[in-house]
Amino acid sequence: MSSPPAPAAVSSSEQTPQTSLSVADADTPEQPLEPAAPHQPEQEPVIDDDSALSAGVDSSTASVASSILEYRKFKGRSYHSTYHDSSYPIPTDEQTLENFDLMHHFLTLLTDDKLYLAPVKDDVQEFGRCVDYADEHPNTAVIGTDLSAVQPDWVPPNLKFEIDDCTKPWTWDANTFDFVHIRYLFGAIRDWTALFKEAYNAVKPGGWVESCESEPMTHSDDGTVTNDGSTALGGTWDKMFIEGGKATGCSLSVLTEDLQMKAMKEAGFIPFGSWPKDPKMAEIGQYAKLSLESDLVGYSQMIWHEVLKWPADEYQIFLMQVRKDLRNKKLHPYFKVRFVWGRKPETEHK
Repeated sequence: MSSPPAPAAVSSSEQTPQTSLSVADADTPEQPLEPAAPHQPEQEPVIDDDSALSAGVDSSTASVASSILEYRKFKGRSYHSTYHDSSYPIPTDEQTLENFDLMHHFLTLLTDDKLYLAPVKDDVQEFGRCVDYADEHPNTAVIGTDLSAVQPDWVPPNLKFEIDDCTKPWTWDANTFDFVHIRYLFGAIRDWTALFKEAYNAVKPGGWVESCESEPMTHSDDGTVTNDGSTALGGTWDKMFIEGGKATGCSLSVLTEDLQMKAMKEAGFIPFGSWPKDPKMAEIGQYAKLSLESDLVGYSQMIWHEVLKWPADEYQIFLMQVRKDLRNKKLHPYFKVRFVWGRKPETEHK
């Protein structure tokens, strides 16, 4: 999937994480979140590409030309339109998209340049980094979804992007897709079981759903990162995301709470296979660090100021502490990433 709330079937739905340690907006005075203008439904032609999608007023999809493109503004950054009723705290602007490129790179390094790990056939459809997937599978119809129109200007001819919200009922017919790929929706999903039930319904019998998630909380095996207050990482940084997820109702502790596996089992998927080991951890760590350090403000300012309403005068100090921790070679923090995939049974078991 490409940004928060959006599904995928040979579709690609992912969230928008992202780059450049820029804090120019953090010193500005408190600004209220500016809502987009009320959404006015527009009559758009139906795009029919065997996707069973409807652009009608009652559908959860809409044309890229609609007023859904009016983003919210907060402290100089752009966030998803209020049309979606999304509490996703990460911006959807150019800086974020550049950060996502870094994130995609270290994730593909993590998996030895594989775009997915589920043992699917070549004739599938996907949600994830759909441009790359469409390039690698030119005979496959690929649909990419996101809450906002953040897609590149040029895409392969077998790829179609749609603005959609995966937290609402999916608009595709049952048994439509061979493969649904969902990535980095942490902080955007209130009900993971409902999400995977929609994915289960959308894939064909024997089809696959893969979920790749992480969480911003830090860990260390040698005790250099702790929650005793000596470092921002492991301390205030982790606390901000844990409490922010509780406040919005969209957990950011997806791995800690084992939400993927539990929800996929509840949806009816059967487990299959295991995740391979990877020898490239040093290079991956450098890209992961760069991705985080390049846009600390994008990751944190909405949760700090708007969700938790923590003291504004402490925010810059917090950012400096996090940067200091990231550059401290004596600290050895890491983030966890988990890949979970399951297959829809060939025959339904009642």
